[in-house]
Amino acid sequence: MPYARNTLPLPIEWAHCDPVGIVWNPHIFEFFDTGTWTLFQTALGVPRARINAHFGILGLALAESGASFMAPLTFGDQAEIESEVVEFRRSSFSVAHRIVKNGKLAVDGLEKRVWAIPHPDDPQRMTTKPIPDEVIEKFRR
Repeated sequence: MPYARNTLPLPIEWAHCDPVGIVWNPHIFEFFDTGTWTLFQTALGVPRARINAHFGILGLALAESGASFMAPLTFGDQAEIESEVVEFRRSSFSVAHRIVKNGKLAVDGLEKRVWAIPHPDDPQRMTTKPIPDEVIEKFRR
């Protein structure tokens, strides 16, 4: 079943780049994080800084992430990042990210995240809980 997606402009700044002007790979994962939180904000209608409090969670904890790099992103590029939930499971979900530059795929990525709450026996730890049906329903297109 297709779920909601969101596209954001992604201007590549010098601060994103290594000394030769190519985006330093860890920044790609920061872009993914922004894409995920903005997608949730858009689909749920809750400001991303309030999602945790609104749903009583610790966050959308990252469990796994990966990327394939097809073309470099460089200082001054005007790219876009498209983020889309591709799967909801009981307490986890997967978000696909595509960074496009000049109409061509530059980075293809996937994150697996969990609906994280404080562990009932130790609030310094976290555990997961089922994603509420109301959340999943808001993502259905």
